[in-house]
This record gives sequence, structure tokens and C-alpha cells, in this order.
Amino acid sequence: MAQELAGKVAIITGGAGGIGRATVELFVAEGARVLIADRDGTAGTALAAALGPAALFMAVDVADRAQVQAMVARAVDAFGGLHILFNNAGISCAPFPHFLDDSLADFDRVMAVNLLGPMLGTQAAARHMKDHGGGVILNNASIAGLLAGQAMMSYRASKAGLIQFSKSVAIDLAQHGIRVNCLVPGHIRTSLSSFSAQGAEADRAARVDAAIDAVYLSNQPLKRRGVPDDVAQAALFLASDRARQITGIAMPVEGGVVAGDPVNHLEDILTARAQALLD
Repeated sequence: MAQELAGKVAIITGGAGGIGRATVELFVAEGARVLIADRDGTAGTALAAALGPAALFMAVDVADRAQVQAMVARAVDAFGGLHILFNNAGISCAPFPHFLDDSLADFDRVMAVNLLGPMLGTQAAARHMKDHGGGVILNNASIAGLLAGQAMMSYRASKAGLIQFSKSVAIDLAQHGIRVNCLVPGHIRTSLSSFSAQGAEADRAARVDAAIDAVYLSNQPLKRRGVPDDVAQAALFLASDRARQITGIAMPVEGGVVAGDPVNHLEDILTARAQALLD
């Protein structure tokens, strides 16, 4: 490891699993001391213990202002400062009804965690960073915030709002030497995006996973399913000095999904034309 984050202190919300866990492990390996913020006390405590004195766990609900402020204070007290905040915590919404059948019962909680949470975290962290030489704030959105689609309206709206917030607050905080960027993952293999057949025997579960992967990859130019470390590596770059001139961006980590349709429609049109002429 190049120790790109040596001497840095980071907070990673939702850090006990998935993308958050991968980022915690990578940041610690790169020299950072990390406060792991999560509601899963069992997983968070175990991860902190495995990583040693460079990691500390704190149970946090990111939608609670007092808990978020306490989170920032704990990181500063324990590690002597705060240089990086990764607002990674997020929740999805299920089941996935079409809009006319959606009760929107999950709207308040999804918005509170996915949008208000990063706003509270950004504000609390930036108030410290402003007086201590600046810093880096990362927000974790989703391709659902960039691409329109069916169902999951509360989730889509929350992630679209997070992308716009990230760009806007990057402008607002630049005067204080604080960079703000947004990661936009897509089709990453995590529990949040899992439709696996839990409890099924191994061969059947593998067939289900393969079938689901085929659907995910059908609109993805790079025919490889992303993993949490792919996002963690992007977070490391944006958090490091290599990205010192980058702020206000939404960086897709999704195998090219948002670049455009991977289907060669011109070829399909020519094939259809030839077939019609034969008929």
C-alpha cells in the first residue's frame, strides 16, 4: 500500500458492511484512522476489533442530528481531528410496486437516511473542517439517481437529491478548502442490491445468482458485476491528494451503464430491414 491516507482521520457511515466495510478496510490499509458508524453493533464492533487501534466503532443513526454531531465529536476526540467523511449509509425500499400502487409509507425514512443523513453529516463535519485546514466529503448515491426507471420512487428521488446536494454544497464549501464529491455506484454486489435465493441449496442459489447477473449485465457495457472494493477504490482516489483539484462531481462506478445503451440498434435495424425485404 502507498499509505495515501497516512495521518488522516476518516468517518465512514454504514461502515459495518458492503461498500462501507470495503472502504473502511482500504482506508485503514492506506494509513487512515477510521471511525466506523453504523446501526449494526455486532458487525461494527467485530470489524473495529479486527482492524486494531486504527479503527473505532460507534452506533449511529445518521438521520438523528444529535447522534451525527456526537459522531463527529467522537472522531475528533479519539483521533485528534477529522479530514474525511464518507456519507455511505443508505437504505433501499421494498417491495417494489409501481407508483400507482405505492403507499409511499417508506418515503420519510428513506429520505431521512439517504438525503437528510448526508446533509447532517456534511454540515457537522464541515463546521470542524472549516477551522482546521479543510477536508474531503464524499457522498454515496446510485445510478437510480441519474437514470429514470420504474418503481422505487422514494429511493430514486432520495439519490437524485443527494447528487444535486453534493454538487451544490461543493460550491458552497469550496471557500473553506473543503472538497465534496459524489460516488454513483451501479449493480454492485451487496446485500442492499441482492435478490439471491437465501436458504436455497447451493446449486439452486448459484442458478438464481447467474440469472439475476444476466439481467443486471444486459444494459451494462462492461460485462463484469461490480464488487464493493470497486467503489472503495474510487473513494480512496477522491479522498486522496491525487484528487486535490476535483470537487463537485458525480463519479459513476457502474461498468458504463450511464454512458448509454450498449445494444447496437443500427445493426438490429439493418437486420430487421433485410428480413423484411426477404419476407
